[in-house]
Order: sequence, then C-alpha cells, then structure tokens
Amino acid sequence: MSPRISEPLHFVRGEGPSMVLEKERIEYIEERLCAIEGGGICAFANIAKLCLVPDVVILPKFKVPNFDKYKGTTFPKNHLKMYCRKMGVYAKDEKLLMHFF
Repeated sequence: MSPRISEPLHFVRGEGPSMVLEKERIEYIEERLCAIEGGGICAFANIAKLCLVPDVVILPKFKVPNFDKYKGTTFPKNHLKMYCRKMGVYAKDEKLLMHFF
C-alpha cells in the first residue's frame, strides 16, 4: 500500500506543495482585495450580466410599494393577486413587473 499524501498533487515541477499553497493564498488575497476595491476584472465587474430582466426602465421617482414577503404558509395565488393589485398601475410594463417581483 502506498502512503497517503495529505496535500493536493497539483504542483508544478520544481515546486513543492507548500509553495503551491502559498501561491493559492496570494491569489485568493488578490481576488478578495480586487472585489473589495471594486476594480478591474473581478467576477462582478459586469453587473449588467447579473440582471434577470435586461433593459428594464425604472422611473427616477418610482417607489416600490410595500409587499409582505411570501412565507409559504398561505395560498400562493393570493400572494400574486396582492402583487398585481399593488402594481396594477404598471401593468403595461412587463419588464418592470418582473424586475420587482
């Protein structure tokens, strides 16, 4: 039986496992710093790609009505009815309705 190695075997020739772990730590710290500073090529640099409803237009004075959060204990259609009643003024703007739902 061969001895078990506790560290991953993904190191480059000439580098030991401890050097690889150190590089991974540095990369992780750099990634976190980039995310905190909001710079460059971070995972969330292009917020538009995260939008579920692209090209939604929200008027500057638009105020979202207060909605009770659906808790799963009542009939779901009642929750949808309340949403539709409160957002009825915006019924023709399908993207806005989807965005705030």
